Amino acid sequence: MTSVATLAASVLAGERGPAPADLSVISAFWLHHTTRLPGADVTYRNYYVLLRVGEVFGACSFEPGELDPAYCEEASGLSLDQLIGDAPLPVRIAALDAYLAAVEPHHVAPDAEEIVLPAGTPDVRARARDAAVAGLLDVRPGAKVALIGVVNPLVDAITERGGSCLPCDFNLARTASGLPVSRDMTAVVDAADAVVATGMTLSNGSFDVLLNSCREQSKPLAVYAQTGSAVVRAFLGSGVTALSAEPFPFSQFSSRPTSLYRYHSQDGDVRP
Repeated sequence: MTSVATLAASVLAGERGPAPADLSVISAFWLHHTTRLPGADVTYRNYYVLLRVGEVFGACSFEPGELDPAYCEEASGLSLDQLIGDAPLPVRIAALDAYLAAVEPHHVAPDAEEIVLPAGTPDVRARARDAAVAGLLDVRPGAKVALIGVVNPLVDAITERGGSCLPCDFNLARTASGLPVSRDMTAVVDAADAVVATGMTLSNGSFDVLLNSCREQSKPLAVYAQTGSAVVRAFLGSGVTALSAEPFPFSQFSSRPTSLYRYHSQDGDVRP
């Protein structure tokens, strides 16, 4: 698989399971969520579109202003081929995610390692989640790890393993620990030994660029994904080294134990 567009074309052609015209959205919703962890001075603002198909949800996070909540009014009942082929980008990603998750839900995938996040406060659960993400790569002391999409507990998890974190984000100037945050993804990836990226690279159109860059430079790419987790899974072994897939309902919406699912395609050892 070479790109998100080729994956979507393969789905629409019926090459990856049942015809998407035969699967319909049961419910659609738009969600605006904010979080500020105790002691932090950063408020995370997240926007999601979610599409339910059968027992699964397709999810895509997006930037403010990209999608009006009114879109959801007419989405329920539409077939997935309509949305995968002709909809705003966040909806196309959510629909593609819903299709691929419906074909093979994460909780029954034979290659998935289930990680149960503990009950607790948001900061406890966030640190457990980000430790699980950091564990996707065996980071050796001194290794430089590009972090595309800054989550402060994940910065800490990388540095606690002896890695040097190279953060990149469009919405932050510095991490909570004071590291400068670059806006130049290409420069950060070029300087790194390995890359950890958010699934939001799907919704801002940078996933294909990142994927090709890591392929060309033979650099491990681990993705942590609430957005498009089943979409990213399709690229395991084709540029994606490892994946932390967190299907909806996401960990931040509950204080009780929830699961994420880790996948590995090859050795994730990262050396400087």
